[in-house]
Amino acid sequence: MTERGVIVLAGQPEWAATLARLAGQQGFDLVLAGDGDLIARLVDARADLLVIDGARPEWRAVAVLPRSSPATRRIATVVVSTDPAVYAQSDDLGLAAVLSLETLAAGLPVVLAQHARGMDPALAARLACQCQEPLPPEALEGLRKFNAGEYYRQHDIFEALWMAERGPVRTLYQGILQVGVAYYQIERGNRLGALRMLLRSRQRLVGLPDVCRGVDVRRLLEDSARVRAALEQAGDLAGFDRSLLQPVRLVEATDPADPA
Repeated sequence: MTERGVIVLAGQPEWAATLARLAGQQGFDLVLAGDGDLIARLVDARADLLVIDGARPEWRAVAVLPRSSPATRRIATVVVSTDPAVYAQSDDLGLAAVLSLETLAAGLPVVLAQHARGMDPALAARLACQCQEPLPPEALEGLRKFNAGEYYRQHDIFEALWMAERGPVRTLYQGILQVGVAYYQIERGNRLGALRMLLRSRQRLVGLPDVCRGVDVRRLLEDSARVRAALEQAGDLAGFDRSLLQPVRLVEATDPADPA
């Protein structure tokens, strides 16, 4: 909960060092996005803000990309440019701001204050307290279904828990649910659907403590990351290694695959 915020810069313009300095002054780290999957990069970095060089010919295509995925559509986007054509398109593209290099120092703190998604300290404290509580019986049943490979049935259980829970711990239920749905998509042969769901699940789980309500969240993140890496390498699912679909582990509770 004390992690620094993150700004992702698409490309590496000459003013990248200037942006890194400004980001550091605001308590944010700067991550340079390569030429790979920008959506995956934004999710992995837990980006608060995407900054784009408006001098890039493809700046518009990059600007609309985050809004194409549920995993990244809430990430604010800034384009650095003095081109009137960029300003003219800012509203249509849903940009948080168009800033010149001269206004970047003054404008960046304003954008971050409006759009950075850091968790409220009171909410973080409530999450920490909720994570110390035991899993309810319904959640244990959901884990039994998950660990038995009944990914479709675990969905209904965790969805009901997520909808009924009003506290921040609901993201635990949603994250487990989404990993299970990704595994279900793998069994159905839907590689792209599984990849999309794994990106969404990471968003939910990565903000949780390593252990929450006895669930080994760190292990679940590591296991699902290995699945995602294998999916990214695979052209199809014909030879996919199903042994990568590991169960959800409990740290200090009865194993839901072998209940007492």
